[in-house]
Amino acid sequence: MSSIRATPAAALATLRLMTFNLQVGIQTSAYHHYLTRSWQHLLPHPTRQRRLDAMGDVLRSFDIIGLQEVDGGSFRSGNVNQVEYLAHRAGFPHHYKQLNRNLGRLAQHSNGLLSRLTPERIEEHRLPGTLPGRGAIHARFGSGPDALHVFVVHLALSHRSRARQFDYLGEIITPLSHVVVMGDLNCTPDQLHSRHSSFCTALPLKPARPLLSYPSWQPSRALDHILLSSSLEADNLQVLDQLYSDHLPIAVDIHLPAACRRALARPSDQ
Repeated sequence: MSSIRATPAAALATLRLMTFNLQVGIQTSAYHHYLTRSWQHLLPHPTRQRRLDAMGDVLRSFDIIGLQEVDGGSFRSGNVNQVEYLAHRAGFPHHYKQLNRNLGRLAQHSNGLLSRLTPERIEEHRLPGTLPGRGAIHARFGSGPDALHVFVVHLALSHRSRARQFDYLGEIITPLSHVVVMGDLNCTPDQLHSRHSSFCTALPLKPARPLLSYPSWQPSRALDHILLSSSLEADNLQVLDQLYSDHLPIAVDIHLPAACRRALARPSDQ
């Protein structure tokens, strides 16, 4: 975590959230780019840093951000920890990187969390699946039963592995009161409702209106989501302009109930 001054949690009745799969800063604006620009998943690109700078300028207006497909500092990213870089570029006092696939100096596949609030605790979850390398970051803000719990996730492509991952997350979420799950879920709302009912029982889908986020140049599928427990009110749900990735960022404002705001203001119970 970084040491920049944090915003007092108790002062924030409304939080601005964003989730963004940034595809390690590769500019993608057509299907053929998956082939012609695939080398950028392995090798550095001279304009990648400028793309990160542009992303950071957009991120600075939010309070909590979940990142997927970020590089934790390897050859392909110019040895730049993209989570840390974006945190400093956008002025976030706290950041956390979850390394999910460690390919050594070649690639560091990661999830990331940026926050202006001070987390009381952060846990990593290794999600089940046929292929290892999927994870979730669980950040708790505040203390006691009314703490705010934020999960940053990137789920599997296959239905079978994704079902196991939803079941795993559902068991964690069920006893919690104020929950945000955001990330690239690799499924549409209809698929989530029809195939993962136990997870939907644990976390009723709010906001319900799907936003088309993939592919970024001609969005036709809602794969990126910010899901909220029923205690959290949503406002200003939006999809943002393309930021080079093959996914579009999703953003929402959430209004915290009074009990949650009081929990954020209480000293840590750790």
